[in-house]
Amino acid sequence: MIHAHYADAIADPDAIRVEDGVVCLRFEVMKVRSALGAVGHLLDAGLVRRGDTLVDSSSGIYAHALALACHRHGMRCHIVGSTTVDRTLRVQLEILGATLEQVRSSTDLALDQNLRVQRVGELLLRNPRYHWMRQYHDGVHYLGYREVAAALGRALPAGPLTIVGGVGTGASTGALATYLRRAGRDVELVGVQPFGSVTFGAEHTADPDMIIAGIGSSIEFRNVRHHLYDRVHWIAFPCARAGTVGLLRRSGVFAGLSSGAAYLVARHERARAAGRTVVFLAPDTGHRYVDAAFAGHEEVPPVEAFAPRTVRSADELELPWSTTDRVPRPRAAEPARAAS
Repeated sequence: MIHAHYADAIADPDAIRVEDGVVCLRFEVMKVRSALGAVGHLLDAGLVRRGDTLVDSSSGIYAHALALACHRHGMRCHIVGSTTVDRTLRVQLEILGATLEQVRSSTDLALDQNLRVQRVGELLLRNPRYHWMRQYHDGVHYLGYREVAAALGRALPAGPLTIVGGVGTGASTGALATYLRRAGRDVELVGVQPFGSVTFGAEHTADPDMIIAGIGSSIEFRNVRHHLYDRVHWIAFPCARAGTVGLLRRSGVFAGLSSGAAYLVARHERARAAGRTVVFLAPDTGHRYVDAAFAGHEEVPPVEAFAPRTVRSADELELPWSTTDRVPRPRAAEPARAAS
């Protein structure tokens, strides 16, 4: 197949069987599918026009995805970036025509995210014609995963599924579960979170060694649909690193820390329910994590060295790994808008 644009070529993942009953859904840049779906919907609905400026905050993956979607559709793109946006990505954004401004350096996830959101608000006041993509709040970002869910449903054998992945905005994991359930599949949805994320009530905890803004949040993400999740796992840096290194060592899949965390959880979920096929999401490649995760790999413990502590509520969470099937619900009512 000859694709019309690079974004189309990398939007869909590869499904790789990494262990018996465990499948890795490996994306080049996961949120490209989400960004393409969202921008396409906005154009079709007449909410934006070609040449308009789309703006949003990002810790890395979404910045790349939105820049590619804007390039694909002839839109302008402005990103308020996290400190985790590295030189490799900055160069790509610049050449794609996107503009990037990064908030001041901070190792604190809460401060980093709040500074970015505050800056987006300032930009919108000064530029009322900008369209805020609201990746943290708008259910439109679920739409792009409909095709991924359909392809996954065709590729996997019949039978019950467990989907495992970093929660983040909820769009990737929530959308896959939603569309597969609508197609009649028996689907359990298992979310992966870092300690310190407010999304499922772990803001009272902290893991100073791991900042993965893409799978957790210090602020409320209003497009997370908590009722979709059957279980949640909180993973600390040593576990995520072991999963990342173990995934590469065992399968050849070179992916990031959130992928390693999801792999660790997927192995646990497969062991507790051997009759289910477990699919975990690997949202990006491992290039950004060479120093943080892969350096010193010979000293990283094997994945078998870790096991979760089962808790009854978020108040009982303990590092390095906790899990519960009593999924904490948000304090306020969830948004009514649903994926279509």
